[in-house]
Amino acid sequence: MDEIAPGVSPEPPEPARDAGVTIYDVAAAAGVSASTVSRALSKPGRVSFRTAEHVRRVATGLGYRSSRTLLPMSARGTGVLAFVVADIANPVFVGMIRGAERAAARNDLTLAIVETQESEHAEAQALARLEATVDGFVLASSRLSDQAIRAVAKRRPVVVLNRSVGSVTSVLSDNVRAVEKAAEHLVERGHSSIAYLAGPENSYADGTRWRGLQEAGLELDLRVVRIGANLPTLRGGAEAARVWGRRPTTAVIAYNDLMAIGFLKAVTAGGRRVPQDVSVIGFDNIVDAELVGLTSIAAPLVDIGATGVAHVASGSVRPVGGALDGLTGEPVLLPAWLVVRGSTGPHAGSRPGRRPATSVPRGQRREA
Repeated sequence: MDEIAPGVSPEPPEPARDAGVTIYDVAAAAGVSASTVSRALSKPGRVSFRTAEHVRRVATGLGYRSSRTLLPMSARGTGVLAFVVADIANPVFVGMIRGAERAAARNDLTLAIVETQESEHAEAQALARLEATVDGFVLASSRLSDQAIRAVAKRRPVVVLNRSVGSVTSVLSDNVRAVEKAAEHLVERGHSSIAYLAGPENSYADGTRWRGLQEAGLELDLRVVRIGANLPTLRGGAEAARVWGRRPTTAVIAYNDLMAIGFLKAVTAGGRRVPQDVSVIGFDNIVDAELVGLTSIAAPLVDIGATGVAHVASGSVRPVGGALDGLTGEPVLLPAWLVVRGSTGPHAGSRPGRRPATSVPRGQRREA
C-alpha cells in the first residue's frame, strides 16, 4: 500500500481547467496508485490518515469529482449532514467545526450545526427530529449513552468524535497517552502530587483522561486525586480551585483549558503563585491558553472534524446492522502533544530533575 512519509505534506497542484480529470490523474499527481486513491476517497479508514488527507487535497486541487458527487441530489439524499456539538461557545468545537466544514465543502455537502447545551435530553430530541431530513450525523463529544448512539446508528450513518463507541465509527485523539506525557513533564520538574479537575460526569473524554492520569500515577509513583465532576467552564475551574485549596497538590491537570484558566485566576487572586506554588496544565490548546501562558495538551481538532465528515461523505459508514456496517474495529486515533508554556515549572522547595524511566528527550516548546 502506498503511504505518505511522515512530515511530507506537499501542496496540492493548481486546479485543473479540464473537467475530465480521472482517478489516474489524481494518482499520478499524488504519487500513489489508483487503488490507493480509490480507498482514500471512498473508504478513508483503510489507508492512513496522512495518506487520505494528502489524496483529498490533491484531488480537490485538480478539480476531481467522484462519481458519487456527480450524482443528482435526489440519488444522493438531502446532501445535508448534522454536526452536533455540546456547547457551541466552547472554543474546542470551533476547530472541529472548521475542519468539518472544509471536508463537507470538498464533498459538495452542507453542514447543519446543532447545539445541545450539554443536555442529553436535548441531544436525543434533536437527533429524533433531524433523522428524516439529513444523510447522517457527526456527534462531537456526545452526551448520549453508548446504547442510545448505537440505536441512532442503526437507522442513519453516524460518526462519533472525541469518544469511542463500539460498532460505531469513532475519531478521537489519544487522551491516555497525552495525559501520561503531561505527568512525565511534571515529574521531571520535581512534582509528586497531581490533582485532576474533572469535567462533566457523563463525558467520555473526562473518563479517559482520568484513567490516563491514574495509570501514570502508578507508573511514576505519583499521588493523584480527582476533584469533581465540574462544569467545563471558567466558573467550573474557579469552583474546583476552592475544593483544591483545602488539600492542595503541587500540580493540577484540568479537563480543559477553560477550567484551567478559571482555576489559575482563582488561585492567583488568592495569593498563590503559578508555577512556583502550583503548576497548571489544560487540555485543547485554545487561543486563550497562549494569551495567559497556559501549558496545554493540544489535540488535532481540525483534523478530527474533517476526518469525521470524510468518513460519512465517503459512504464507508452505513447504518450499523445493514449490509455494509460502519467501521467496527479500532477507533481512528489521532496523536496529541504537550505545548509547554509558563504555567508549569519546578515547585518551590522541590528537587527537579527526576526523570521517568520511560521518558524520551523532547524539545523546549513542544513535547510530541
